[in-house]
Amino acid sequence: METKRPSESGIFRQMVAFCRDPRHYQILILSLLHLYSLLQLDFGIVIGRVPILLGIALATQAFWTEQKRLPRFDPRSPLISALSLSLLLRTESVFLAALAAVVTMSSKFLLRWRGKHIFNPTNFGIVVMVLLTGQAWVSPGNWGSGAWFGFLLACLGGVVVNRAARCDVTFAFLGFHASLLLLRAWWLGDPIGIPLHQLQSGALLIFAFLMISDPKTTPDSRAGRVLFALLVALGGYFVQFGLYRPNGILYSLAVFCCLVPAIDCLLPATRYQWNRQVVRMALVNPFRFKKQEVFMKRAVISLIFMSLLVLTPGSAFAFCGFYVSRAETRLFNGASRVVLVRDGDRTVITMANDFRGDPQEFAIVIPVPTFIERGQIHVTDNTLLDHLDAYSAPRLVEYTDGNPCVALMKMKSMRAVSEMADSAGRREFDRSLGVTVEAEYTVGEYDIVILSAKESRGLETWLKESGYRIPPGASRVLGSYLKQGLRFFVAKVNLNEQENLGYKYLRPIQVAYETPKFMLPIRLGTVNADGPQDLVVFALTRKGRVETVNYRTVKLPTGMDVPVFVKDEFADFYRDMFSTAVREKKMRAVFLEYAWDMGWCDPCAADPLSPDELRELGVFWLGGGRSILPRSGQNVFITRLHLRYTADTFPEDLFFQETADRTNFQGRYVIRHAWKGGDRCPTAERYREDLRQRREKEATMLASLTGRDIDEIRRKMELGERLAGTSGDDRPWWQRIWGN
Repeated sequence: METKRPSESGIFRQMVAFCRDPRHYQILILSLLHLYSLLQLDFGIVIGRVPILLGIALATQAFWTEQKRLPRFDPRSPLISALSLSLLLRTESVFLAALAAVVTMSSKFLLRWRGKHIFNPTNFGIVVMVLLTGQAWVSPGNWGSGAWFGFLLACLGGVVVNRAARCDVTFAFLGFHASLLLLRAWWLGDPIGIPLHQLQSGALLIFAFLMISDPKTTPDSRAGRVLFALLVALGGYFVQFGLYRPNGILYSLAVFCCLVPAIDCLLPATRYQWNRQVVRMALVNPFRFKKQEVFMKRAVISLIFMSLLVLTPGSAFAFCGFYVSRAETRLFNGASRVVLVRDGDRTVITMANDFRGDPQEFAIVIPVPTFIERGQIHVTDNTLLDHLDAYSAPRLVEYTDGNPCVALMKMKSMRAVSEMADSAGRREFDRSLGVTVEAEYTVGEYDIVILSAKESRGLETWLKESGYRIPPGASRVLGSYLKQGLRFFVAKVNLNEQENLGYKYLRPIQVAYETPKFMLPIRLGTVNADGPQDLVVFALTRKGRVETVNYRTVKLPTGMDVPVFVKDEFADFYRDMFSTAVREKKMRAVFLEYAWDMGWCDPCAADPLSPDELRELGVFWLGGGRSILPRSGQNVFITRLHLRYTADTFPEDLFFQETADRTNFQGRYVIRHAWKGGDRCPTAERYREDLRQRREKEATMLASLTGRDIDEIRRKMELGERLAGTSGDDRPWWQRIWGN
């Protein structure tokens, strides 16, 4: 027994060393996050790409191990980097994904200072690919904002940073980042729900626990790491709110990693070494907590408390503007359509609003990011938006089963039809309120007044004194927009002028401007909202699909077979299905309904828009002249997004980014008419037997999509009696008697 003790002790220490090595925990956590992404998230990782990235990362590590004549090949670092790349980097090109793995792993060996990495390898690979290729991006919004997921990452990530002895930089960064967001909300007068929503980000926690905490790229001293965390938080804040670019913390980390050598010179300390640290931890009693572990426990408790705080919903104010009325009649903007044409910093926005009420005269107050000249405002026709709506609307397609006795089935498709401020004459009075009337224009039936103001009370008073009724709660939102440097224009509608022009409806307003802010202000619209609102955003871009960066963008359920009777009530079916999907996501997601190249469609619910129609909508890169090519709009990619929201579920304005994803997607639903011929053959017999099961699947699918009662669906399908009693066999009656 005495001779076995040293061996057993050695094995025990090796096991402790293995379990305490933070890299093993990182690999486990990253693998679990991959599983979560595959099972729960849309636009997540491509499963076939994971082994490619792993293989290339391992091969690159092996190559540089040989070139640098290192003593041994260590697979843990390339596994961590490849899994991190797979989680965060998005690209449609397999080559670029592979190149990212090569760049990431090579940076570890080529970009070093005194034996230490200059950049976090994964962060460096992502930033290089995003900035230099234009075909890669990061989708922070698609990790969602569920507090439970944040709690999970906090606990697992806490284990990782504790084992790596870098919990201080993680919690310092989270503390500085949260403080900046809370201070910004306090300065703007925003409700607490906005910074809490910004903190409810799975991408933020992945960054904090698995990227900035890398012990090989952070400063050696604790004071240096806290300073480093502060610099990264400030840089990320500047990129996000100063330059209005998403993923600011990634760029900030890449920049301030260059300062780590200087911080180490100013605040020197013992350098962290993986192997030495693991051996040291293996030699201590694994059940004995040290001061650092006690600190970690306290930090985790604090983070759990912060997660519960983030879980608590905050009230907030969440359309592009709100209606102000001279009459006392209440006005509502229950459903709106917005077209965003975007290329670079150039934007053309077209706004059409569904309002109810009977006002004698009213206006729309719309925030704008910059001064608007007369030529930047245009009034267009609703038929353009109707055409765009019909082209991109979810569609129903029909197929008819062919004769099963014939080898090939003949299919038919059919088209589905879907519908879907008073002029400031008193200059002295205006100046006394701090309101400046910067310009006044008349465009069609609209009288446009461009306003800037020093404070929200003055702007609110100006509107009231000019005869407009302001919804309760508007002042706070107005003040937030004013502090962000936004102006307002009051698009006043003169009903007499509208009648003289012969229009019986309110035509959409178009505004063209240049700004780095790719966003849509929706908060102002909820101040006079009557319950949840629906907003459909059509984004027209050159490169590819548009997604939201601060909310989840998920695909609408599509490609399902539905019963034949849905053809006569497709609109009701779609409304029920969308409502069910909204409930499942707890009204906290933006739904992708359509993403396609404008040059074609399959099937076509409506013809693609002509070049002239696209130019009228603001697609300025098509150039002038009339094209005779039927598909000349093929360099226009359309994204259709649909959301239903309230002030509580969407507390923050919508922020977008254009991706290089040109994958086609459409909300498409299929009805299949049964073959009713009398031919007899073994295949036809099997077809009749399978038909009943197919119809039951259609009934189950419809009930799942819409939440309807399945017995009612069966009744409509005329299946109730067959399922309860008779066989449901479509053979002649005399065959069913004798079993012929």
